[in-house]
Amino acid sequence: MCNSNVKTVGVAQIDGRPVLQPAGNRVAPPDGARPLKKSLHKSLSMPASFDNNAAAARPAPENTTRAAPAAPLLPPATPASVTARATKAAAAAAEKSRAKGSRKPGAVLPVVTFAALEAFEPAGSIAAAQREHAALAQAQRKLRIAHYGRTASFSRVEGRVGATAAATAAAEPAVPASPAGLDEKRCSFITPYSDPLYVAYHDEEWGVPVHDDELLFEMLTLSGVQVGADWTSILKKRHVYREAFSGFDVDAVAKYTEKQMASLSADFGLDLGTVRGTVNNACRILEVRRDFGSLDKYVWAFVNNKPLSPGYKYSRKIPVKTSKSESISKDMVRRGYRFVGPTVIHSFMEAVGLTNDHLVSCPRHRACSAAAAAGRAN
Repeated sequence: MCNSNVKTVGVAQIDGRPVLQPAGNRVAPPDGARPLKKSLHKSLSMPASFDNNAAAARPAPENTTRAAPAAPLLPPATPASVTARATKAAAAAAEKSRAKGSRKPGAVLPVVTFAALEAFEPAGSIAAAQREHAALAQAQRKLRIAHYGRTASFSRVEGRVGATAAATAAAEPAVPASPAGLDEKRCSFITPYSDPLYVAYHDEEWGVPVHDDELLFEMLTLSGVQVGADWTSILKKRHVYREAFSGFDVDAVAKYTEKQMASLSADFGLDLGTVRGTVNNACRILEVRRDFGSLDKYVWAFVNNKPLSPGYKYSRKIPVKTSKSESISKDMVRRGYRFVGPTVIHSFMEAVGLTNDHLVSCPRHRACSAAAAAGRAN
């Protein structure tokens, strides 16, 4: 039985009450507390103001058998504004804790949040550099994403046209006035910063049904070399391709020799593979003419001599290839054509009017549909 008159001198107390423990449980206090790890100390260290406020509000420790740990080193002094915000957050958290009754009224402990730790993070740390690098990469990706045919780079981050757009606008003439019937909104990929040559191509050629073999051969070639570039740059070199390939005369191009191909590549700065592929396609067109009568009859037979009209309302809905372009591509590859992948063939179909991919809000959609209907009547 325990005697209530046992002396409490040297015995551990909890809330003023003596607590008896076996002698084996009594451990001698260490010479010095083990310091915190460097990484943990860096993430949990507080400003000097936090430690002073907590020390002032903390009651004096009672007699215990365990020694208090050594105080960790404090980080360098922080700006007054950051310290004030952190102190206010700690006071609010302490007030909330006292209201819930989870701690004694006199114990006010600082509360550390991720926001507070992020505020104390030095500006030159690795994490800050990584965030800055990610933000810069995202901004560069946004700059590279431009509407089809746009020649000026528009910075969404700054919200204004960059210096490149200003220089382009100053060097080039203004976009020509809309022809009759184009006062309405064009396709959304035609912007105020689009090249005038590209705008004219959209208003006069793109989507208009083509039945001339030379022009079909030209658009097939330009669609093939357009891969990896944009129509604006190809249209600016259109006269170079016409001069190099004899105005896209199928009979003349099919007779080019290897020496002439090398000469054309050197004189006009064209890729030798592109020149050879164009000559090969001219030979394949001659074979199609023997089988179908003309290249016009061959390509228009895939759509039953009636242009496709998907009726897109938004530019983002226009695909880069369709099942129809894939079927045409497979047949042309089987016949030996080069540079006739599904994406290239879909671009070719849009250029020669096999499909009317103008947006329904664009007046050229109705004009191309009317031109197709008149062609079928004739």
